[in-house]
Amino acid sequence: MTQLLRNMAADYGIALSDRQSHLLQVYLKELLHWNRRVNLTGPLTKERMIVELFLDSLIPGPFIPATAKILDVGSGAGFPGVPLKIHAPDRNVDLLEINSKKVSFLKQVIRLLGLSDIAVMEGRVEEIQADLTQVGYQVVTARAVADLSQVIAWCAPLLSPGGLLVSFLGSRYEDDLKRNNPIIGRHTLVPHKVIPYDLPGKSARRHTVIFRKL
Repeated sequence: MTQLLRNMAADYGIALSDRQSHLLQVYLKELLHWNRRVNLTGPLTKERMIVELFLDSLIPGPFIPATAKILDVGSGAGFPGVPLKIHAPDRNVDLLEINSKKVSFLKQVIRLLGLSDIAVMEGRVEEIQADLTQVGYQVVTARAVADLSQVIAWCAPLLSPGGLLVSFLGSRYEDDLKRNNPIIGRHTLVPHKVIPYDLPGKSARRHTVIFRKL
């Protein structure tokens, strides 16, 4: 897995060191181990995990500040928050997840990988939004959490001025943007960067859209 992911990441301009590759390898091994008894990711093969979880999570990495304070909403099994932390160790990452079993997994992964400046919070973003707003995150990520309008409603208030909201969209991202233009404007967001890419083995083109809060 190490060399496969490393080669694929390099195709997207993402260089992984030996240590980063090792950490991702350990992460995958632990994920596979847990997935045999707890449904963390659904029925994905190891190969699909590498592409659809690990590689997909790393795509926006080069466009996110290397020292950013990040909130990963609906982190699940840690995607994209944990790979983005491994990609840039100086990032300060909070992982927000409601499922207690996934929370336990995230805490175990953090211990196993020896990561610092990364924390797990259990709860719903809509229930603790007021507390999170006080933090003022430089970057908020939300992958496979809800449709774009709901993601914006939950996440935009958590951004500090100039902060970035990272959303993972599909091939019809332009339709998503047009349809949600009113809520994008209400939350003083502007599209900052659109990253089009194809994942190996997937026919539909994907787009990561990064919004900036004015």
